[in-house]
Amino acid sequence: MHATLLGVLGLALLGALHAQDSIPVQTDFQQDKLTGRWYSIGLASNSNWFKEKKHLMKMCTTDISATADGNLQVTSTYPKGDQCEKKNSLYTKTEQPGRFSYTSPRWGSNHDIYVVETDYKEYALVATHITKSTGSYTMVLLYSRTKSLSPERLERFSQFSKEQGLMDEEILILPQTDKCMADTA
Repeated sequence: MHATLLGVLGLALLGALHAQDSIPVQTDFQQDKLTGRWYSIGLASNSNWFKEKKHLMKMCTTDISATADGNLQVTSTYPKGDQCEKKNSLYTKTEQPGRFSYTSPRWGSNHDIYVVETDYKEYALVATHITKSTGSYTMVLLYSRTKSLSPERLERFSQFSKEQGLMDEEILILPQTDKCMADTA
């Protein structure tokens, strides 16, 4: 009986580890090439927050810089009403290049962030697994160095989002705007 219980617990642990490993990370990730200005082109999520707010969302800018200790300082500037809001986050590097962690001081949520794929010059696809007291959620972001991307990149974003279990109504190509797009870095 004891051996069976250990076997079941071992399989459960293996399953949990496999679930986290199912999100790929960019091969030969080069953090210095990810820094700079990006535009958020697409956002997908199964969180209630996203479902409630997605009709209000517009494209925003995200500026990424490396800190002295190898982490990433991420500053997003987005339109909210008639103002520009800024959100600063410190993504802490992990043992795996291209994977970061972040804990929201406001919500207490833990974010496991994966740079899934990027060519550093045109686009970046980033997936986040978010865990908070009310449950866990998936978020996928599509970044671009310009305000638009090719239909193939947009399709890849949708395809990857669906591979993460997200449905069509949880995938959004953000409407373009000129608001809050000035150089705010």
